[in-house]
Amino acid sequence: MSKLVVDGKEIEVPPEYTLLQACEAAGAEIPRFCFHERLSIAGNCRMCLVELKGSPKPIASCAWAVRDCRPGPNGEPPEVHTKSAMVRKAREGVMEFLLINHPLDCPICDQGGECDLQDQAMAYGIDASRYRENKRAVEDKYVGALVKTIMNRCIHCTRCVRFMTEVAGVPELGAIGRGEDMEITTYLEQAMISELQGNVVDLCPVGALTSKPYAFAARPWELNKTESIDVMDAVGSAIRIDTRGREVMRILPRVNDEVNEEWISDKTRHVVDGLRTQRLDQPYIRESGRLRPASWHAAFEAIAASVKPAAPERIGAIVGDLAAVEETYALKDLLTRLGVRNLDCRQDGAMLDPSWGRATYLFNAAIAGIEKADALLLVGSNPRREAAVLNARIRKRWRAGNFPVAVIGERADLTYSHEHLGAGPEALADIASGAHAFASVLKKSQHPLVLVGMGALARPDGAAIASLAAQIATTSGATDWNGYCILHTAASRVGALDVGFVPGPGGHSAQEMAESGVLDAVFLLGADEIDISPGTFVVYIGTHGDQGAQRADVILPGAAYPEKSGLYVNTEGRVQIPARASFPPGDAREDWAILRALSDVLGQRLPYDSLPALRRALFKAHPHLARIDQITPGARSQVVALAGRGGAPDRTPFSPAIDDFYFTNPIARASAIMAECSAIAESAGEHALRAAE
Repeated sequence: MSKLVVDGKEIEVPPEYTLLQACEAAGAEIPRFCFHERLSIAGNCRMCLVELKGSPKPIASCAWAVRDCRPGPNGEPPEVHTKSAMVRKAREGVMEFLLINHPLDCPICDQGGECDLQDQAMAYGIDASRYRENKRAVEDKYVGALVKTIMNRCIHCTRCVRFMTEVAGVPELGAIGRGEDMEITTYLEQAMISELQGNVVDLCPVGALTSKPYAFAARPWELNKTESIDVMDAVGSAIRIDTRGREVMRILPRVNDEVNEEWISDKTRHVVDGLRTQRLDQPYIRESGRLRPASWHAAFEAIAASVKPAAPERIGAIVGDLAAVEETYALKDLLTRLGVRNLDCRQDGAMLDPSWGRATYLFNAAIAGIEKADALLLVGSNPRREAAVLNARIRKRWRAGNFPVAVIGERADLTYSHEHLGAGPEALADIASGAHAFASVLKKSQHPLVLVGMGALARPDGAAIASLAAQIATTSGATDWNGYCILHTAASRVGALDVGFVPGPGGHSAQEMAESGVLDAVFLLGADEIDISPGTFVVYIGTHGDQGAQRADVILPGAAYPEKSGLYVNTEGRVQIPARASFPPGDAREDWAILRALSDVLGQRLPYDSLPALRRALFKAHPHLARIDQITPGARSQVVALAGRGGAPDRTPFSPAIDDFYFTNPIARASAIMAECSAIAESAGEHALRAAE
């Protein structure tokens, strides 16, 4: 530790700290524009100037390390002043320079109320300018469907450039020109294709980069802000949902170093318009092949007329990708009381079974554990599509060095260099047997990761593949390290597996339930990724007029994720509970309440009339779900047992779990913004293919 005196206060900080970090540790507030804790140091805005005793001029605190400070003549600790007259004059001069060319359009700027330049100008700005020449004018750039540019406001902090290059790993932004002629651009003014590009709007300290879909929609002081959790993938990113009245206006990230740091994917951020489009706001009944609006009573009577006469073995239920734990538990409770064993939450056919143990379906190393890993094997997974934020964490570890990455599956640009070992299970078997050179890399590692995706598990031989991957994970690394990691693509999957929403003894899987003649009636709880054959009576509880609703005989309108408070368990097993930000439209109701009312009609009344009562029953049955924001780990012995199950996988190459990043669920498919992003990505892919040819 190094001693330092900041504004008369002596502190001890690590020598690798910058002066800016040291000053903040001492309680001093240092203004900045270019500096950001998660980006490399640029040192080009000079707003963070401080006075270092012995230095002839102010120094940029963001770019000066504590170890570089000289002690006094008698060995006194270095002294730093952040509030001296020299410092204030220097910062006022920097602010005057920044405002020379900045347009006076705060009243029409979308950054108004959330602008770092506004805030700092209040502290260090002056009421008049000594600059009389014309202001610089810069042409606005087209950078895609999500980011709006007003480049006259740009102060060249380069945060956006550094983010795209370092974090996103897609260096689509850069600078051309020098001095006054410098401009931030995509060079050829092409649309950005990174799945994380929306984060540059949060990083921009002025109004040069703003959200294009949110342009001129609302002011920050008009909005109610609710802390929530993202369900567009299984990472469980911390988000903030801003609403005005009953309408969701925007979604922003929250800081959670254990999960998403402070980034979110573009799908998470811009799926907002999908929450308003194609919504189910009243019950429907199919008559003569067509759906007609109906009352709740009529819909329940229609369900009772078809479900009550059916034998329990001819009834089933499938849980979709966005369901919260409460409604999943309530549906299982109801159907178990009816004697039904045909339950499944794996509509993609993933070979996962809670009876094998919790460790066999969790990301055991935890998301933050990626930064501790020293080798990575990806099996049937493309994290850039399946979990863009988690992929950024992998890239962060890769940039730190000494991190070999190998891929078995489809060839893809993952934003970091890797070795492609093969397309299917044969390459995995070679590593398990030690025949491949990468097997020795894993064995020499102390903390290797074997990341298995749904592309490897959602197939008939998925259990054998899981066993092979478990063999590799258990024979590599330290004995106290569990590197067997499952990357889920569905937000509801881990929670549903935790409550045991899988077929009981003699029960049918989701794929079997979808076949013709197997069932008389099936409940779809937001399940839109599976085709139910004709002849089965389908009850759909969901939010959008998507595939499940089009197949349904009775539709019961439910609540989307911002419209309810529900537990979600992310891919690492972390229990998270978002707050309700808005309310369902029309006659739509929360899913658990629909199931509670339906239980009366079916003659098996559920014993909870409120959400707290439901949660008490849930926590009594599954106590680990009461540990909010905590991970209840699985035992490594469960992975060892999985490794011993064996099996013979076939030679079929792994297929991608997600074909289109922007169209993975009903909310995203209802979004016009996601449709535009998908079209841009497809066009960019075709262009890259032609260039490769």
